[in-house]
Amino acid sequence: MDFPTPLISGTLIKRYKRFLSDITLENGEVVTAHCANSGSMMGLKEPGYKVWLSKSDNPKRKLKFSWELVDTGPALVGVNTSHPNKIVSEAISNREVPELAGYDTLRNEVKYGENSRIDILLQSEGKADCYVEVKNVTLSREDGLAEFPDAVTARGTKHLKELANMVEQGHRATMFYLVQRTDCDRFRLASDIDPAYSEAFKEAVAAGVEIICYDCHITPERIGINHTISLIEND
Repeated sequence: MDFPTPLISGTLIKRYKRFLSDITLENGEVVTAHCANSGSMMGLKEPGYKVWLSKSDNPKRKLKFSWELVDTGPALVGVNTSHPNKIVSEAISNREVPELAGYDTLRNEVKYGENSRIDILLQSEGKADCYVEVKNVTLSREDGLAEFPDAVTARGTKHLKELANMVEQGHRATMFYLVQRTDCDRFRLASDIDPAYSEAFKEAVAAGVEIICYDCHITPERIGINHTISLIEND
């Protein structure tokens, strides 16, 4: 996924009210940017971090800037949760995800289950439909180890149960964890943060839901999938 316009760098002052962030641009101007991330953003919102913003020319937008990237020192991290579906869809279309190859059509945000929408639906005549749910992973509390979630996610637990139901109905279902960090080669669930999600994960895997995890190559110009990374099972 290429950023359509060059990103603008600045220094984070604070993130607040979940969806707002104040940033000092390199020219000294202080702007308020939209933060499209409803998680806790643990370890990513320290004042003084270097960040990158995109700027919209849409006259109807109240906030012209959106927070895209943060440099934590060890890593560049993508914080905009509106991008993962596009990143993964692009990678599948470009045949960069062999686990999800061989389908004729790809559709996004298709209604399914109990009042839910699947991030990606892959279909081919003569093959079982493949339901792909994408989760954005940004938390790292240990060197080289990415974790999900960074906050309690009842919605995420619901998605795991919905995927398990799809398998029961004869379809294929996949949970795709996209690690938008450049410093991790392992992944595990943050069971201490959300035990209910961890339990639902175990039940989903037992039901036949497949797990895929990739990290990302990230620059201020582009974000794309990089390599598969290993899943570390919780004790």
